[in-house]
Amino acid sequence: MEQDKKTIEIKQSAPLAPRAQQNNEPAAEIDLVEIFFVLLYHWKMLLLFTLIGATLMGVYHLNLVKPQYTASTEMYITNTDSVISLSDLQLSSNLANDYLNIIKSRPVLNKVISDLGLNVNYRKLGELISVSNPTGTHIIRTQVTAGDLALSRDIANDLLVVSIDQIYQVVGANQPSVIDYSAAESVRDVTPSIVRSFAIGAAVGFIIAAGFLIIRMLMDVTIKTEDDVEKYLQLPVLSAVPYYIEDNERS
Repeated sequence: MEQDKKTIEIKQSAPLAPRAQQNNEPAAEIDLVEIFFVLLYHWKMLLLFTLIGATLMGVYHLNLVKPQYTASTEMYITNTDSVISLSDLQLSSNLANDYLNIIKSRPVLNKVISDLGLNVNYRKLGELISVSNPTGTHIIRTQVTAGDLALSRDIANDLLVVSIDQIYQVVGANQPSVIDYSAAESVRDVTPSIVRSFAIGAAVGFIIAAGFLIIRMLMDVTIKTEDDVEKYLQLPVLSAVPYYIEDNERS
């Protein structure tokens, strides 16, 4: 019994040294200066990956990116009466949301497909069309983006005519006024620039190379210099063995 008591007393009085030491250990730090010099030392690798990324994106752009053209039309929600009251303006503003939905409705899109003889369904055509109402205005702006300049213009103009007729039939109010039809000179080329593709590819290539170098540096725990001994082991360097180059090695 006496031995058991002594054993218990020894166990209770044992300090929790390992846990305390773990709590006092300094947190790992990332040396930004060291990262900079690592990247600077491997500048050739960074440059190579940057050029490879830019080249790959350039090839992708030239072979797979198709031209895109956007044609736009505008209509105005108006009242033909000579006097327009505040309630009329508020009603026109509320009707704008209804007009947005009518323009992209199935009957309107199917009528456009029939008029132009398009070989698409109304869902695919709807993906080419965007309709917006600029804040604080009674203007409905329709934009059509397609891979052919003439096609985007024709779709935009026919959509404007068909949607105005459909709005009049559904809403029963005065027809919106046409502000602007789409003309060939007003169609915008919205194809992504090849310079942008080069820039994205170069940035991606640089990031991949830099990330690889940084991760390899952070995972490298080998000691190479006296500074590494003090940094990782917190121990002073007592002595160092110099390295001499023989004469035959120099030649």
